[in-house]
Amino acid sequence: MNVKWSVVIPARNEAETLPGLLAALRAQTVPPYEIVVVDNASSDDTARVAAAHGARVLHCARRGVAHARQMGLEHAVGDWIASTDADSLPQPDWTQALSAAIRPGTVALYGPMQFLPLPGKVSARAARLSGHFYRLFLGVMAAAGQPNCGGANMAFSRSAALLAGGYPDTEAREDILLGLALKRLGRVEYVPNAWVHTSARRLSRGWGPFLWQHIRNLAGRTSGYFDRSP
Repeated sequence: MNVKWSVVIPARNEAETLPGLLAALRAQTVPPYEIVVVDNASSDDTARVAAAHGARVLHCARRGVAHARQMGLEHAVGDWIASTDADSLPQPDWTQALSAAIRPGTVALYGPMQFLPLPGKVSARAARLSGHFYRLFLGVMAAAGQPNCGGANMAFSRSAALLAGGYPDTEAREDILLGLALKRLGRVEYVPNAWVHTSARRLSRGWGPFLWQHIRNLAGRTSGYFDRSP
């Protein structure tokens, strides 16, 4: 399917990670129509770096990833929005795989992720295993009719997302909640070959605290989820 893609990236103090992401997006086999970086009140050179790499930059003064994602949704010009994070690397056929999965009645898509290696914390083997187990988890959830849309690897019809009310005002889990809202409007499909590799920096305190925070997040207790930097 020929899709006019807007890739939307929320970014707060991500000047170091953005060049890798933006290079990965420029290397897509199906190039996006636009790349939108929403600078979420950064104190570093996030906006300058994004602009220097050809991204369209929006400025969201209200802190919070949900607010940044919502601004991107409202200002994007594409028919479909692909969402990822500033510390992630979509694989070269990411938008191609997403495009191929769109059918009449489809309103949203989501794909698997795996960690990038992190010296001293996540070996290359552990990174590959993280992708295997997450892909298995998503497959089981999809078979059970429970979409698990993650903001680093999801896509949706812009018009459907606006009709659903956009992202809710919450500290985290805004991606999952939008996915559930979209499910009420049409089909939300799992695309197992639409891969994104993502930073393991949240594992800096170890697997235990990381997994516990995710359990709390899934249960709706989102406080402190992004507590890593001022």
